[in-house]
Amino acid sequence: MTSSSPSTPVVTRFAPSPTGFLHIGGARTALFNYLYAKGRGGKFLIRVEDTDRERSTDEAVKAIFDGLSWLELFADEEPVFQFSRADRHREVVDQLLERGAAYRDFTTAEETGRLRDEAKAARRTFESPWRDREPSVDDLSQPHVVRFRRPLPGRVTVEDEVQGTVNWANEDLDDLVLLRSDGAPTYNLAVVVDDHDMGVTHVIRGDDHLNNAARQSLIYDALDWPRPAFAHIPLIHGPDGAKLSKRHGAQAVHEYADMGYLPEAMRNYLARLGWAHGDEELFNDEQAAEWFDLSGIGKAPARLDFDKLAHVNAHWMRMADDDRLAKQVLDVQLARGHVLGEDDEARLVRAMPFVKDRAKTIIELADQTGFVLRRRPLAIYEKALPMLADESGARIGRLRDRLKLFASWDVFALEAELKVFAEEEAVGFGKIGPGVRAALTGDGVSPDIAKTLAALGREESLGRLDDALQQTK
Repeated sequence: MTSSSPSTPVVTRFAPSPTGFLHIGGARTALFNYLYAKGRGGKFLIRVEDTDRERSTDEAVKAIFDGLSWLELFADEEPVFQFSRADRHREVVDQLLERGAAYRDFTTAEETGRLRDEAKAARRTFESPWRDREPSVDDLSQPHVVRFRRPLPGRVTVEDEVQGTVNWANEDLDDLVLLRSDGAPTYNLAVVVDDHDMGVTHVIRGDDHLNNAARQSLIYDALDWPRPAFAHIPLIHGPDGAKLSKRHGAQAVHEYADMGYLPEAMRNYLARLGWAHGDEELFNDEQAAEWFDLSGIGKAPARLDFDKLAHVNAHWMRMADDDRLAKQVLDVQLARGHVLGEDDEARLVRAMPFVKDRAKTIIELADQTGFVLRRRPLAIYEKALPMLADESGARIGRLRDRLKLFASWDVFALEAELKVFAEEEAVGFGKIGPGVRAALTGDGVSPDIAKTLAALGREESLGRLDDALQQTK
C-alpha cells in the first residue's frame, strides 16, 4: 500500500535534526533523495525536524544548510521547519481520537515506568491501563498523554525498496505516544503528518529508522492516507567495518571541505558509497541522476575508503577550471597567513595546468604551488647553496644566458631546450636540475624544471635565476 505509481510525480525529502553538524551519512541520504527525485523529474524537499527544542540549535541549522549548500543540494521549495507545524500535528491527533485510533493516557510517569519494568520482566509489551478505559470529565482536567491505539491482533508489513518485505507483529509494538503531557507532538506522529502534507512519495532514509516504518505505517493506515514507498539504506561504516566514529577521521561534511575535497567529487563518491551502476566509478551529476535507482542500493553497510575518495577527487581536480582552483588555493594560502599580492591569482592560474594533475586535494595543490607565490629575492635553503657554486653555478649561469635568448616560453619548447642544453654540457640533467630547481623555488619543491619555468613565466624565472646567482658571489 504505497502512493507511488507511474503517474505520481516523485517527491522526496531530506529531514535532518538540527542537533549537530551535517554528518557524512546524512549527506549521502540527502544526495540519494536528490538524485532519485531529479532523475524522475520530481521534487526534492528539505524539512528541519526541530521538535527537540532542548537539543536543536540555530548553529546546527546553519551548519546543515552550509553543508548542503557546499554539496550544491538545493531544495525545490522553501524548507519546512517541523516545530512550526505543531498545531497541524495536534489537529491530526484530534482526528485519530475521533476515529478511536488514539486514546488519552492519564498514567503518571512514575506509574508508567513501574508498569514498563513489570512488562519487561514478564517479557511482554507494555500496555497502558487506559487503552480500553473511557476518561471522565474530571480526568480530562488532569495532565495526560495521547497514545496511538494500535490494532490488535494483526501484523504490519512494509514492502521496503531496499530491505525487501519486512513484517512486525502488532503485539510487539507498543502504543506509542502521539502527544506529550505538555501538548508537544512526538517524532513519529509529526513525520507522518508532514510527509503526507508535503506530498512525499518516497521516504529514503537510514535503516536505523526501519522500526519507525512499522509504527508510521499504522498511523497512515488509521488515517486512511496512502503510505509512501519506503527505502531504508544501510549506514556507513569505517574502513575497518566498525560503526563510523571519530577515530575513523572526518565525519562532518564541512571537515571534508576543509580537507580540500571538491563538492562534485564528494557527490560522485557518496553516490557510489553503497550504490552501484555496473562498474562505473567516475560519473558526473547528470549521469548520476539518470542512473540512480533504489534497486542499485546494497543491503550491507558501506565502508568509507579514503584512498578511493582521494582518487575520485584527483579526477575532478584535473577536470576543474583553472581559475576556480586558483581561487581555492589562494583561500588556503591566505588562511595560512600569506600576504596577498596583486598578481597572485594570475600566477596561480598560469601554474594550474602544470601542477593540478599531481595533487589529490586542494590542500596538496596549495602545497605544490607555494613556490609560485614567493617574492623575490628568494631565500635559498642552506643545503642548496653549494649547488649554485663553482661549476654548478657556472652551468646555471650559462643556462640563464641561454634562456634569455629563448623566444618561446611554451612548456614543450622549454623541455626540448633543456634537453639540448644538457647534451651540449655533456652531463645528465640530474646534474643540473636540483640547482636550477633550488634557484627557481627556494626550497626545491616544484614540478619538473620545464613546467616550473612555464608556471613562473619568463620574466619571473629569469629574475629568480639572476637573484640566486647573485647570492653565490
